[in-house]
Amino acid sequence: MTTESTMTENSLAALGLDRPETGDDAVVPFTLEKLDTRGRVVRLGPALDTILSRHDYPLPVARLLGEAVVLSALIGSSLKFQGRFILQTQTDGPVNLLVVDFEAPDGIRGYARYDHDALVKASEAGKTSPAELLGNGHLAMTIDQGPHTERYQGIVALNGNSLEEVAHSYFMQSEQIPTQVRLAVAQMTTKGDHRPRWRAGGMLIQHLPAYGGSVMSDLPGNGDFDDPSMADPDFVEADGWTEAKVMLATVEDLELADPDLSPERLLFRLYHETGVRVFPPADLEERCTCSADRIEDMLANSFSEEDRNEMTVDGEIEVVCEFCSTAYHFNPHQFQTEN
Repeated sequence: MTTESTMTENSLAALGLDRPETGDDAVVPFTLEKLDTRGRVVRLGPALDTILSRHDYPLPVARLLGEAVVLSALIGSSLKFQGRFILQTQTDGPVNLLVVDFEAPDGIRGYARYDHDALVKASEAGKTSPAELLGNGHLAMTIDQGPHTERYQGIVALNGNSLEEVAHSYFMQSEQIPTQVRLAVAQMTTKGDHRPRWRAGGMLIQHLPAYGGSVMSDLPGNGDFDDPSMADPDFVEADGWTEAKVMLATVEDLELADPDLSPERLLFRLYHETGVRVFPPADLEERCTCSADRIEDMLANSFSEEDRNEMTVDGEIEVVCEFCSTAYHFNPHQFQTEN
């Protein structure tokens, strides 16, 4: 009798996977050609655990930031140039700021700011859903292609019960191709390691243009996408896209974050009947872009001598990176210039 494992092995081989299956901290692109759909699967392990454990965030905050990190990896990994994708929320809720910075092609970092007292009250009242933690505000996605190009940014109101719903609204209103997203964040323990480790997974699918060859951007252009009139009124959902979305909706959180279920096997489990083409993975890593030289330049050129004097404590200026918590120390006299 043919086992499911053997069927999976044969099917994966048929996809041309002559390489080990993908593990943690990677993004796997794929296409569903019969369904006119393309997508990416992200699996995060040590990189996410480093980001979330470094600041010892309360569980609701860590989980919310983890979802933002996965979403940023799914979108930022589509960049075809050396640049940055920045996801940021600014709200009036207990978690009033989320910032995730994806530096193409593979670096990611994230930070959350929260009001401790407000978070305690929300937790005591059982109000810890993403919508309740974020409150009212906006989500901005920014693409920065470097110093010689103009940044462009899309902004959408945080209307929805989750970052998944906000992302759906964002892409729908941006006049880009229809997009569906699934995100999952979890803490898991392994044999011999008693500290729970953060893990996450995500999948993004996009409907390809019906007319084929034309290439459409993965990301919104610019402008304020709160205006529903910017959505494409002529788009009619295709049968293939409907099927792709329905199958994605069946994915459970555990499947997305499971270290024993590779992205390739997950894709086969979902789309083996219609067929899926998997491309080589790209590695991801937690990486901060701060440096002593950058901070020194900022202190010298963005702050006055009076500002630097106010920053000086016990004869030195200390700057701590909000992302990686690295502390940099400077002598205020090094910024003084001769008259």
